[in-house]
Amino acid sequence: MALTLTTPNTVLGALSPKAGTARLATNLATVVLGSLLLWASAKIMVPTMPVAVSLQGFAVATLAAAFGWRIAVSTMLLYIAQGLSGLPVFTYGGGIGYLMSPSFGFILGWVPMAFVIGLAADRGLSGKLLPLFAAMVVGDAISFAFGFSWLLVVSNILVSSGATLPGWLDASNLVGTAFDGAVKPFVLWDIVKMAFAAVTVAGLWQITRKRG
Repeated sequence: MALTLTTPNTVLGALSPKAGTARLATNLATVVLGSLLLWASAKIMVPTMPVAVSLQGFAVATLAAAFGWRIAVSTMLLYIAQGLSGLPVFTYGGGIGYLMSPSFGFILGWVPMAFVIGLAADRGLSGKLLPLFAAMVVGDAISFAFGFSWLLVVSNILVSSGATLPGWLDASNLVGTAFDGAVKPFVLWDIVKMAFAAVTVAGLWQITRKRG
């Protein structure tokens, strides 16, 4: 494990070169490529307010299950660093000001989401459809908790600032605003996305094992 960031139980681990240096180089390149895939998935979206519907939850779950937790978490951290540095990798751009975005909690929540799902894959769930799906739902629920909490904080800051409030924000019911904006519209869609992600990775795992 000294020269690798994944395990043989993952799709990436099964396909990576066996030589130590080449394997490590492949793993590091995968982190960069994974961040680019997250960038692309951010732009495939429906511009709902205050949080857009995108393919990023599907991308996070799929990458984490295929890569394992070390590469998955590294990919998420690189993606966040890219966005906060100013690269337009988030849904609506990038920069340090994105910390005040209503959707930034989800972006932070993808780090523990990637850990939970990637750890499940590292422990041998890549080809076990239902357990893998369950791990994805748990990880996704964690990202929802981050998304809800962050939107609640942002809403409080906006109300306290005395600025003109956006139409989606109900100053008399901030908890309801956070729930309606970060949870309610996405639950069903995310269950579907987690199901597709689980089927995708389990299918890739079966193909990988046959090749091996």
